[in-house]
Amino acid sequence: QVQLVESGGGLVQAGGSLKLSCLASGRTSSSYAMGWFRQAPGKEREFVAAISRSGSLTYYADSVKGRFTISRDNAKNTVYLQMNSLKAEDTAVYACAAGRLTATIQRVYDYWGQGTQVTVSS
Repeated sequence: QVQLVESGGGLVQAGGSLKLSCLASGRTSSSYAMGWFRQAPGKEREFVAAISRSGSLTYYADSVKGRFTISRDNAKNTVYLQMNSLKAEDTAVYACAAGRLTATIQRVYDYWGQGTQVTVSS
């Protein structure tokens, strides 16, 4: 079992930056690939970024490529999402997930955090 807790969300102006953190407890996070997903009001949850167990492989949604960076510190059991040049359309609840594969699809992720709200004002 893995418990995931996100932090770092908040209100930011368009063009600003935020850094989200996802702390894993229980089984060490280095045993899992990790992903970030987001869900905006009235929309389905969508993939944002993923990182492999070692951190050597990363994937990004086209909508965030070049603006967001996913990273991990296995010694701290923490995964990060650095978000730069934020846009109003990035407003959503962001959740991290732990899974068996480094993938963009949700069904390979077995454990999910509750999420943290990111609001970008235009």
